Amino acid sequence: MKTKLLVLGFAFGVIISFSSCSKNQKSTSNNSGRLQIGLTDSPDPSVKEVWVDVVQIEIIMGDSSQPLILNGSHPGLYNLLALTNGKDTLLADATIPTGTISQIRLVLGDNNYIVTATGEKIALKTPSAQESGLKVQIHQDVAGGILYRLTLDFDVARSIVFAGNSGQVLLKPVLRILSFLPSGGDIQGVVVPDSVRTFVFAIQGTDTVASTSTDITNGDFLIKDIPAGNYTVSLVPSDTTYKSVIVNSSVSLGQITLLDTVKLQH
Repeated sequence: MKTKLLVLGFAFGVIISFSSCSKNQKSTSNNSGRLQIGLTDSPDPSVKEVWVDVVQIEIIMGDSSQPLILNGSHPGLYNLLALTNGKDTLLADATIPTGTISQIRLVLGDNNYIVTATGEKIALKTPSAQESGLKVQIHQDVAGGILYRLTLDFDVARSIVFAGNSGQVLLKPVLRILSFLPSGGDIQGVVVPDSVRTFVFAIQGTDTVASTSTDITNGDFLIKDIPAGNYTVSLVPSDTTYKSVIVNSSVSLGQITLLDTVKLQH
């Protein structure tokens, strides 16, 4: 059976569908990426359940020896065999610094086990995972303001080892990188006067794909992770004494489209 960890943002991800509304991000987000990590699996008829106790997710940036614990993580006990037929679950949605990710570590707790087709529960021992985490070498660059999706293959069938006559069953995960791709693109801009909160809509045809609003301290706006293509950007001031503005824009995969400063007019 194979289990996939999907890192979507950078952002690590998992698989997350595009939202019709996104929160406003300041331009300083160009100094960081977003990482989402997800988990999915495929079935094995001889095993009914495979439970993995995820307690922490870490990455190593560049040549650093210090792990970075991912914010936005969702530790917990996950039944891998409940994540079949395209289902997945979000493990982390984290903001990380720009640079190079050299390693990912998945730290497991003590409560790992399988349930066989006959209903027998067998504990899985994971000594190395509990100490420093399951390590996967990656060496991938991360640019600011972009969501990426990282796909890992977690081969559970090859990862469960019966330890001779001891009766113990060991979890020694076999992990490999399948893909690492940017997901969608961003539209970024500034509206003046910045004291007027302006609602920003990215529209394709008659569909609003995403929306946000400007930051009233500096007029910045950022619509993140929308599919590549051509858009009509509609800017609607909350102060109705100002006129709405329409701007045409295109979005490329993994790129930030910068719009000219929009000046509101009465």
